[in-house]
Amino acid sequence: MTSTITDERTVPARARRMGGRHRSDGTPPSERPRPLWMLVPGGVLMTLLILIPLLLAFWISLLDLDQYSIRQWLQAPFVGLGNVIEAFSSSPLLRGIWLSVSYSLIVSVAAIPIGVLAALATQNAFRGRGLIRSVYLIPYILPAFVVATVFRAMFQPEGVVDEAFGLFGITPGLWLNGPQSYWTLVIAQLWVSWPFVYLLTLAGLQAVDPEVHEAAALDGAGWGIKLRRVILPYLRGSILLAFILTFLHNINAFTMPFVLFGIPAPADVQVLPVLTYITAFQSFRFGLSAAMAVASLAIVAVPLFVYLRAVRLDTGEDARR
Repeated sequence: MTSTITDERTVPARARRMGGRHRSDGTPPSERPRPLWMLVPGGVLMTLLILIPLLLAFWISLLDLDQYSIRQWLQAPFVGLGNVIEAFSSSPLLRGIWLSVSYSLIVSVAAIPIGVLAALATQNAFRGRGLIRSVYLIPYILPAFVVATVFRAMFQPEGVVDEAFGLFGITPGLWLNGPQSYWTLVIAQLWVSWPFVYLLTLAGLQAVDPEVHEAAALDGAGWGIKLRRVILPYLRGSILLAFILTFLHNINAFTMPFVLFGIPAPADVQVLPVLTYITAFQSFRFGLSAAMAVASLAIVAVPLFVYLRAVRLDTGEDARR
């Protein structure tokens, strides 16, 4: 009996809480270093699907690769930064960057209040809440080419949209060609983007402490003050994440403008993915197209870096270093 008590005293309390599973130095299993070989499967997939195509695209951007040299692309003339210079000087790349960034920013900003209001409307329990939540997810789960096909039919001349405007005596003009095609793309992309914001906001609402709601109710806080002082501070991280991911998704979206407007697309909707496709598979300037793709990757990396930096500062990693 004495030896049993002595053994229990010599075992660290933290190890006893772990069920007695500890090493000779008292380190619990949760703090032991994991073997690096467990990273091999994911590392192989990332190398094959991401790293190698990225390096290949970067190498092609340094070559004068076109329809004449594609059969022996390894022997294509090396031009260095010639494709990059041509892309920014004599190609519509700068216009494509402006179109991509502007429409992605408009869609991402507009999707935030819609998604947040939808999440707030379905947060509390009521009859039919499950059905409403399911309906809200329809734009998100439908394939992009299906949504683009439906919107293309709606915005055709004398289509549903034109008939709706005609009830008020308005002739809107062409939606799939000319300057209005830009706003057609914004409307269609916004319809498929806001449910993602809704999902992240709904998840963030679950993190709000119920005691905070009770304290606000006891203090007599109205709905507006409660939203501004209690709910939105909790949702700051979720909303920022939703904005960044929505922006990155929209700036890389290819299916929506490709199916909605066809190829060649109107000049007002030749966003970066469409412009890269046209340069590669219509002009057959594969090296120039690869340079545009690398430029678009650099553009996408900027908001991603800003978000990752903000997360590091928020978690205090720099302070611990």
